Amino acid sequence: MVLPEWVPDGVDITTPNAARVYDYALGGFHNFEVDRRFADEAERVWPGVLQLAHDNRAFLGRAVRWLAGRGIRQFLDIGSGIPTLGNVHEVVQCATADARVVYVDIDPVAVAHSRRILADNRYATAVQGDLRQPQDILGHLEVLDLIDFSEPVGVLMVAVLHFIDDADDPAGILQQFADAAAAGSHLAVSHAVPAVNAPAQENVRQLYQRTPTSLRIRTPAQVAGLLGGWQVLEPGLVPISDWHPDPEDADEPPQRSAVGGVARRSATG
Repeated sequence: MVLPEWVPDGVDITTPNAARVYDYALGGFHNFEVDRRFADEAERVWPGVLQLAHDNRAFLGRAVRWLAGRGIRQFLDIGSGIPTLGNVHEVVQCATADARVVYVDIDPVAVAHSRRILADNRYATAVQGDLRQPQDILGHLEVLDLIDFSEPVGVLMVAVLHFIDDADDPAGILQQFADAAAAGSHLAVSHAVPAVNAPAQENVRQLYQRTPTSLRIRTPAQVAGLLGGWQVLEPGLVPISDWHPDPEDADEPPQRSAVGGVARRSATG
């Protein structure tokens, strides 16, 4: 099989990948047949589930604009996925040309394509990293080239923490980022929570069990419990469609299968 020129060497195209499935759900083109089959099967067993990708993307955009409006000029987007419309650097650099953005993803396709897009952008880059190894991200030389952790930073973890197992200590991971961040830093997070249609959600969760990134469904209280080093701001951890919604989205169906919010680095770190 001849692969597209944008595919890095050694990429496994036989197993669905969360970043590529997300790309397909958003209408992107950097995915393979195995990813498309996975997404289509998820939609079959839980009709409407692919809309969750769009709602998470919309939440990300609103959170980034909110943070930029409060003076955040550097962003660390972890689990950033494959670039598509409305990327973080596009949002923040429209307002501040020298705003700095580092994208981090575990998937080499996401990183390779991001780096190509950003080749001429001196204030943005992408690196490969695993959220389960926070010190590798925080100490990465390319991260440190753009992110000054002595100044406020916006840390973005949108639709990624639910791929971190309890055994990997997600609360400890978030605490390490809080410890590294300066006062005035913020964290934007979204996470899958128990859905009204629990059997359908369980079907999708079982699908993810067959991939390298199994899915963890946590209650809103459990998600809040991960944020010990961060103080959640109003309106709290709420359904992502309810977090500072845009007026034009007032008639859109609510999204209750994921919660999101923005938190500030607590005074005690």
